[in-house]
Amino acid sequence: MSLLHQIALTKVSGVGSVLGRHLVSHFGDAEAVFSATKKALVAVPGIGTRLAETILNGNALQNAENELRFIEKHHIQVRFWGSKDYPKRLAECSDAPLLLYYKGHADLNAPRMISIVGTRNATSYGKSVCSEFIQALSSYHATIISGLAYGIDSYAHRNALTFGLPTIGVLGHGLDRIYPATNREMAAQMLDYGGLLTEFPSGTNPDRQNFPMRNRIIAGLADVTIVVEAATKGGALITAEIANTYNRDVCAFPGNLNQEFSAGCNYLIKTNRAHLITGAKDLEYLMNWLPDTTSGSSRQLGLPVTLDVQEQHVYDIIRSMGQIAIDDLSLRLQWPQSKLAITLLEMEIKGVVAALPGKVYRIT
Repeated sequence: MSLLHQIALTKVSGVGSVLGRHLVSHFGDAEAVFSATKKALVAVPGIGTRLAETILNGNALQNAENELRFIEKHHIQVRFWGSKDYPKRLAECSDAPLLLYYKGHADLNAPRMISIVGTRNATSYGKSVCSEFIQALSSYHATIISGLAYGIDSYAHRNALTFGLPTIGVLGHGLDRIYPATNREMAAQMLDYGGLLTEFPSGTNPDRQNFPMRNRIIAGLADVTIVVEAATKGGALITAEIANTYNRDVCAFPGNLNQEFSAGCNYLIKTNRAHLITGAKDLEYLMNWLPDTTSGSSRQLGLPVTLDVQEQHVYDIIRSMGQIAIDDLSLRLQWPQSKLAITLLEMEIKGVVAALPGKVYRIT
């Protein structure tokens, strides 16, 4: 498939994610859309004469060339709808983005994905709940998703990093910037042990209307959305409502009846829009998840070895897969095999992985 044409399809004014996916399904791939005749395009439901002319006038392809140069320069991955590396949970959503820009190492199809959202005005209660909950999630090897915003979002990412869990920040702007700027250092750490994801191309500002769109990705990526602390209005409740429309589980921590930033959580529980939870054990019961008591990261279980960030990421992928061939591991990491072979050798010497016949690796 042509990456240029995939990007170009998202640059056509009037073609959103739903119509874009419909065009790809109709013609087979993005390149075929731009190769189609005007008559063939107009025959597609939702495509009128003016939109067909817009698709064929060449402006979208020209704009896509600039974006392609940007992603190549900054080593950004593109995940196009329908491809095998597109997030499988998100692909199930009717309004899934046509294309995602991704930078990082976390697996977007990890076995357990949890979105954690809440108010930007986190109280000491919300911060404490967030920290204790994520620490307890270490036993479940979950990937933590949030929106890199002030408040609960930031505490979710930061605690995930502290307790050794992969964490993905979903952005309401392009990957050429970080908003808020105070999260730049944390975002850089997330690239080593997590990732940053957006549907917005470079040059996109963090405008107000982008964040509800961002919220649907947060909800769609996860098995379950957790609302830690929220008022009755705001992005957290929007994310919870979207998750409900996707038939995903939603949970909320109850709070003080007189506290403004607990009112949203209490409302979700009262109206049966969210399950009441008080900790990781409640989530374990709801999701039928069992903690892994036999393996874990060196930070989580105090193993007598120290893994660097890259080794830890390799370790977590092998652990999640059970065993994996070096070819498949190289594709998942998007590393050259020469680099991966050196890392695996170091890990063998440390005694944390074992090589099987056929260049297959497993955790020891």
